[in-house]
Amino acid sequence: MVTYEFNRESRLLTPGQFQSVFAKPLRFGSNHITILVTPNTNETNRLGLAIAKKRVKLAVQRNRIKRLIRESFRLNQHDLPHIDIVVMVKSGTDKLDNKEITRQLEKIWRKVILRHKS
Repeated sequence: MVTYEFNRESRLLTPGQFQSVFAKPLRFGSNHITILVTPNTNETNRLGLAIAKKRVKLAVQRNRIKRLIRESFRLNQHDLPHIDIVVMVKSGTDKLDNKEITRQLEKIWRKVILRHKS
């Protein structure tokens, strides 16, 4: 049965887990969003968010972007291969509306899926 949950096991939690993704990542991106990916040995995909205060000044905007990323990941996680993901945003992402951020994420998930099928 497919569950669309986003729980503790679905997250990168420790600095070490983030470091392993930053060490040798595959990069996928759009105009405003960069996703770093590394294969993992778990049976799950794990998501980490690195939304810098330098890039998105207001906490309310950072939180909105994080919510959108988590939701997009939650809905697409079953199509993705077993990977650890760190999502970073570029300056100006806070100016985009929710629909545009979601659209860019969908596009990147498709790229990741295609890359790992071949």
